[in-house]
Amino acid sequence: MKQQLEQIRATAQLAIENAKSVQEIEELRVKYLGKKGELTAILKQMGGLSAEERPVIGQLANEVRGSIEAAIAEQGEKMKKAALNEKLQKETLDITMPSKTTKQGGLHPINIVLNDLIDIFQSMGFDVVDGPEVETDYYNFEALNVPADHPARDMQDTFFLNENTILRSQTSAAQIRTMEQRKPPIKMVCPGRVFRADEVDATHSPVFHQMEGLVVDKGITMCDLKGVLEQFAKEIYGEDTKVKFRPSFFPFTEPSVEVDVSCSECGGKGCRVCKGSGWIEILGAGMVHPNVLRRCGIDPEVYSGFAFGIGIDRLAITRYKISDIRLLFENDVRFLEQF
Repeated sequence: MKQQLEQIRATAQLAIENAKSVQEIEELRVKYLGKKGELTAILKQMGGLSAEERPVIGQLANEVRGSIEAAIAEQGEKMKKAALNEKLQKETLDITMPSKTTKQGGLHPINIVLNDLIDIFQSMGFDVVDGPEVETDYYNFEALNVPADHPARDMQDTFFLNENTILRSQTSAAQIRTMEQRKPPIKMVCPGRVFRADEVDATHSPVFHQMEGLVVDKGITMCDLKGVLEQFAKEIYGEDTKVKFRPSFFPFTEPSVEVDVSCSECGGKGCRVCKGSGWIEILGAGMVHPNVLRRCGIDPEVYSGFAFGIGIDRLAITRYKISDIRLLFENDVRFLEQF
């Protein structure tokens, strides 16, 4: 039996060394070490051995099994490495070939205009602040001198989430929060999304973007407001742009004005874009109402200020001559690629 075991070891190792594939290795493992393998068949005969021979043959059988298993593992590892090397050779990357081109995206026209506005006002010393899109009725209306029975509320078609919580209809609420948290002098702008229950058409959307601005300090006058807005208009539309201030009404400013710029399409001569007037309305502004200052703990006898609200979407469509505001929100790549 000892000779049989040595013969199995020698034959198995030779066969394993000459194996050509992983499958062939597996077949040899079954042939020699499987339940019906040659080594197993020998071990079944150990019952007929004497008590002295049994431990000697058992030890030899374990050595033979171990050597066969080691040979199988070694040869299998060699075959795996050889297969990997062959695969790597076939999949060699040709670095001289041109790579696949990657399309580079760009900024949305609203973001382009927004970034320009931030740059302009920061260059004039304004801080950029943020405010929540879900606001309370107090900050969106009451603190801005628009009580519950004020007719100006009808103009804003507000989305109410409950009796006192709304989607903000203007970023002016951030001005109130800023005045409550800071002492004058204050010089800030707040850009962001606002929401109004408007019917969707070429010039209206229930979601649009505003930038509110506020300056509060001692001795602030309408001349300061005009100077800031004229500089802003020329930065956006060009040095030749003319600016016109028309009297208007807003509950939170007194006096209030609408601000127009000369039509960039016709140069003020009158065309389809400006409806023949030569002017395009771009924002509303005015001196901060004393009631608003007083609510925020600022003495209107000592301090004064001005505020303005810019429609970023309107600036984008007039600046880039976009005919329909809905194009800004439809995510049509053919439209966006132009920017």
